[in-house]
Amino acid sequence: MDDRMMAVLDLYHERMRAERSQPRVEPPGGRDGGHDQRMRAIGPETGQLLNILARSLERPRMLELGTSFGYSTLWLADAARVTGGRLTTMELHGYKSAHARQMAARAGLDAWTDFRVGDAVRMIGELGEKVDFVFVDLWKDLYLPCLEAFYPRLSPGAIIVADNMIRPGTDDVKRYARAIRALPGMSSIMLPVGTGIEVSRFLP
Repeated sequence: MDDRMMAVLDLYHERMRAERSQPRVEPPGGRDGGHDQRMRAIGPETGQLLNILARSLERPRMLELGTSFGYSTLWLADAARVTGGRLTTMELHGYKSAHARQMAARAGLDAWTDFRVGDAVRMIGELGEKVDFVFVDLWKDLYLPCLEAFYPRLSPGAIIVADNMIRPGTDDVKRYARAIRALPGMSSIMLPVGTGIEVSRFLP
């Protein structure tokens, strides 16, 4: 990582520390609202692991489902820069995607990143090429529909990482874990990194 990316990561980390030091208050409007300013970001340990996994691939076509404010986007875009790959990142809310785009430009990584706004399942269906790496970190009830959408588009050897897999009482992530482990050609394991990540590899 170069100095520009490190400086932007420091800004994110400062915001994350400030947010987590305050009581958690959910904003009005929920998922369809446009008022949610919480980062809800993966931690640096998960970010580093994403970066390492993505760097293991040659010129990967990467897909991020859930840009949010762009923290994980930086880790993936950095891997795209190093490997000669390309990242497509999808977000429901335009104001979050716009912030992420600004931060990626500040880090010098916007040239390797395609920002898209809208319904993830629909946009996955519009992809015109196979993907080699997928990071799933959006609303949990969309995990399974997104899996069903991107599974036919996986290249042999593709890596899939799903975040927030350790969430007591959340049936959606359990359904995702069962579903991805049952798919032909898929091997998968849950790692206790951050809030838990399911790491899967597609080898048909």
